[in-house]
Amino acid sequence: MKVKVFAIVVILLIVSLSSCREFLEIDTPKTQIVRHKVFENSEGARAAVFGILSQMSMGGFGGISSSVTVMGGLSSDEFLNHSTSQNNVTLYSNSLTPINNSVVTTNWNDMYLIVYEANSILEGCESSGGLSTNVRSQVVGEAKFIRAFSYFYLINLFGDVPLVTGTDYSINKSLSRAAVSDVYNQIEKDLKESQTLLLSDYSMSGDEKVEPNKWAATALLARAYLYQEKCADAESQSTLIINSNVFSLESNLNSVFLKNSKEAIWQLMPVSPGVNTNEGEIMIIASNPTRWSLSTSVSGGFEVNDKRSASWTGSFTISGKQYRYPFKYKVRLRNQPVTEYYMVLRFAEQYLIRAEARAMQNNLPGAVSDLNTIRTRAGLPLIDATGLTQTDVLGLVTKERRSELFAEFGHRWFDLKRSGTIDAVLGPLKADWQPKDALFPIPQAEITANPNIIQNP
Repeated sequence: MKVKVFAIVVILLIVSLSSCREFLEIDTPKTQIVRHKVFENSEGARAAVFGILSQMSMGGFGGISSSVTVMGGLSSDEFLNHSTSQNNVTLYSNSLTPINNSVVTTNWNDMYLIVYEANSILEGCESSGGLSTNVRSQVVGEAKFIRAFSYFYLINLFGDVPLVTGTDYSINKSLSRAAVSDVYNQIEKDLKESQTLLLSDYSMSGDEKVEPNKWAATALLARAYLYQEKCADAESQSTLIINSNVFSLESNLNSVFLKNSKEAIWQLMPVSPGVNTNEGEIMIIASNPTRWSLSTSVSGGFEVNDKRSASWTGSFTISGKQYRYPFKYKVRLRNQPVTEYYMVLRFAEQYLIRAEARAMQNNLPGAVSDLNTIRTRAGLPLIDATGLTQTDVLGLVTKERRSELFAEFGHRWFDLKRSGTIDAVLGPLKADWQPKDALFPIPQAEITANPNIIQNP
């Protein structure tokens, strides 16, 4: 699969699906004609999926300056803000309102657009008679995965959200917010179905890891179970991946975020020719910083001789002041050979999921064993489980997650919330921190358009 394919696909997506608002506003006969054209053959159906993946690589899931990673990093204790932008200031100070941050609004809209497009693909496949069995399974499986992926981030950013599973505007326009538990039930259902429909290899994408497959569905399901404290299920799913012999930890930390690395479960391919990752451009500091830098609690939180500090953080000094930045992606400039894809799901997280799940079930030796797998790769001494309590081991899991997953897809922001430590950690750091700040506000436009949606406190 080549980058130029995605450029074509973006056009196909715009023509066939357009924006959520435009698609909803056209009349029913035209909608049916568009859907029929897209799904009358396998090429059209596959193009619709590629279009969503391309859209994701250009939006909040793709590492741009309004991404989930940036929102989570500024809202938590990972980033220091150097910007005067209202968006960055309100995220960093946790002073969001329903109307003062276009980044939050854009991500809400984009995630629901992805949900809508996935729903449209599912309905198109259901009504189409022109798809081969293999293509139908792949397209339906990917659409269900993509829908589950979007909903995972919606509920972890906003809490209860409307659960939209179809494209009927007359129904969707008046939906109220569904409980997080109900949305998780839908996420689990979608991911379990994806597991049965998707291939377990990457042959559908020319052996590039840029389309979600069975293992991507399994990885996200393991995470979803962990977040709900369904620990036995989380351990079971992560073990499937760890024992699959499909993935392995890269011994060289500088190889982890390369395209198609041994550790990658699912990556997003860059859309624009000559561009590696958006994060390579925006995270690496090469002049006086005007966006953000790593906080000292991140850059100073690594153990002595932790290879992750040397390989995954960089520094820039100006006027005698040093700034640290995430350096997981190494290519900052454009028009360079494409060597990096944007990592969405990776193998190391599965060891951390299983370690936490095992610790929660009081299997402390098993949890420590998984932590030691990650620590060995980082060049750190092994942990001796002797005499450790469950609280001790869970603390070690938290520490290891922070060193391994910093500046990736909001992991730290979510970990603070689900562990119940967010007030204790951020209260002393953020001048006006309030417990309600753990959830982003629903954009005011949604409340205005649908009075059934009740705002967060």
